Amino acid sequence: MIADLKPYAEYKESGLPWLGQVPAEWSIGRIKTVLRELDCRSTDGDGTLLSLTRVRGLIPHADRTDKIHSAKTLVGYKRYEPGQIVMNRMQAWSGMFGAGGIEGLVSPDYAVFKIIGGHQTKFLLERLKTPDLVGQFALESKGIGSGFNRLYTDRFGSIPVAFPPPAEQAAIVRFLDWANGRLERAIRAKRKVIALLGEQKQAIIHHAVTRGLDPEVPLKPSGIPWLGDIPQHWEVRRAKYLFREVDDRSANGSEELLSVSHLTGVTPRSQKNITMFKAASYAGHKLCRPGDLVVNTMWAWMGALGVSTHAGIISPAYAVYRPREPESIVGAFMDGLLRSRPYVSNIICRSTGLRASRLRLYPEEFFRLPIIHPPADEQLRIVESIQVETAELNTAISRLEREIELLREYRTRLVADVVTGKLDVREAASRLPDEAPPDAAEDDADLNTDADASDEDTVP
Repeated sequence: MIADLKPYAEYKESGLPWLGQVPAEWSIGRIKTVLRELDCRSTDGDGTLLSLTRVRGLIPHADRTDKIHSAKTLVGYKRYEPGQIVMNRMQAWSGMFGAGGIEGLVSPDYAVFKIIGGHQTKFLLERLKTPDLVGQFALESKGIGSGFNRLYTDRFGSIPVAFPPPAEQAAIVRFLDWANGRLERAIRAKRKVIALLGEQKQAIIHHAVTRGLDPEVPLKPSGIPWLGDIPQHWEVRRAKYLFREVDDRSANGSEELLSVSHLTGVTPRSQKNITMFKAASYAGHKLCRPGDLVVNTMWAWMGALGVSTHAGIISPAYAVYRPREPESIVGAFMDGLLRSRPYVSNIICRSTGLRASRLRLYPEEFFRLPIIHPPADEQLRIVESIQVETAELNTAISRLEREIELLREYRTRLVADVVTGKLDVREAASRLPDEAPPDAAEDDADLNTDADASDEDTVP
């Protein structure tokens, strides 16, 4: 059905180079003709705090796992009701708009808009996130730097855009809901396969780093209940005897920015799909070099740590541990060991915090961690064996991840083409079967969560 979509029969010139041609029956007007800003403030601070996220829209802040709300009171926060649209002024340039299904309070730095003229909320949200409009938002945002520019209502409202009649918007929303459901099911199926392959890979790594390669080697009790027996000639040493904490800082922040994730370990941030704006300066960030163990203190309980193969800078909130005897530690072995399930489980036990999602692994607890320590040459052989045994799994995972990326790119392009009038979906929408949308409860957040690259915005 999607492949059969065609352009509209007739178009007209919008008179704007960035907007181009629009369907002949669509009207062209300024955003302020369909969105009217509201500024209703809470006088008692009583209400559910809502948080604007890129993926899930406007949700209760308590449902988030990566942000703490530090405001002492919600007095003065803006009231939100279902059916309205919220804009994060500082990130409008990245399409940071959302809506939610419950009433509550949002940051006073956000803008809350009432929809007028019978327009569809979902249609407007998708239209506000298309590249042509987002480009205009970036041009109209003003401030002291790209990461701190704000899009104020007068400039936002004056931007022209083309809209179909409300009835046609409803047909577009119906079609996009159906198409998104089909694509999302395909993506989730691939992610589940990736998870299964990942479990198989973890099993290979776990056995190799805790039992070695020789099945005939004599074993001995490790003295660690959660690890069991290990090869007789291996040692178990506390982390404090293997690592020391270092706190070297960047003078100007010009080094390569690194990311620490439970999915990929330590990698250059430039290789990751992170849409959050960059800081004005990275001076004062911690330095790390190849061979250093970097721990995302807040997300260590999730396995967000790794031995870096890069020189660069990381968040000041992270911990950097340097081997005391570099010749005795093979970085890839230690990376696989500390990110294996038994170690991640023990790190959870050693982390402290007020709630599960706020646990932190502090240096004093890390240094108490017992670490398996085979001879260096055996560590190297184990790493080489793991690389061989997991090569096909890595290839399959990479292929599936690429397929997911292509599906997401296709979805983004399809939505943009439909809401800007490049494709006519009216007939297709009229022939759609009734189909339930994907159940969010079936999704596994761990399959698509990056501990260093949250999709969620910061509430001022």
